[in-house]
Amino acid sequence: MILFGVLTCFLAGCLAQRPHPCSSPPLLSGGLTVDTQNEKLTMYGRYLYDALGQRIRVMELGSFENTTFTNDALLLYREGVMYEINDHDRTCVKKPLKVDFQPIAIPKDASLLAQVVLGSSSEPGQGLLVNTWVGDLPDKTGKVISTVTEFGCIPVGNLYHTDKFGWVLMNYFDNVLGIPDPERLNPPVFCGGAEMKVEDETDFLSLFMNKP
Repeated sequence: MILFGVLTCFLAGCLAQRPHPCSSPPLLSGGLTVDTQNEKLTMYGRYLYDALGQRIRVMELGSFENTTFTNDALLLYREGVMYEINDHDRTCVKKPLKVDFQPIAIPKDASLLAQVVLGSSSEPGQGLLVNTWVGDLPDKTGKVISTVTEFGCIPVGNLYHTDKFGWVLMNYFDNVLGIPDPERLNPPVFCGGAEMKVEDETDFLSLFMNKP
């Protein structure tokens, strides 16, 4: 009985511990949406995320200022290159990527806003325990509010603020650990002859912020 009581207290203490900043799994894939406060941009897409190789691919379908668009972008941070891929026409646009790779993670200096249950905590399996944090954007130009799961540090949503769009909401869903098709994180063969457009630079957020 004494041992049972000690174990019970130990488990209760573990569950009561304050959440800590965390890093998401290094290999992730899933879906995401992006919506802006001024309603100029709405986007639905799929993403592939490889923190080990510092590679991200985002395949988008959306609307910008009432004009629909599609975009397929492969960001290779170690090479400093981004490819805009058109599988239908088998063409590529190659652009410089002059920013550092930013892993999906809660910065160590972020502040915890809240820990809540999405859904219901009345019955097992009816809710998801998440932590919401506030911290600086990587370039220190603003704040970001990030929500991740308590167990696994899986991304749920980010809320940014930009001068151009106001508040920008990014939601993640259908997240899967791993990359089902790793080859999609390499440039297609037909991208081999693409020439660098040296006048253009890009980063991850600009995939959504700089639509024509």
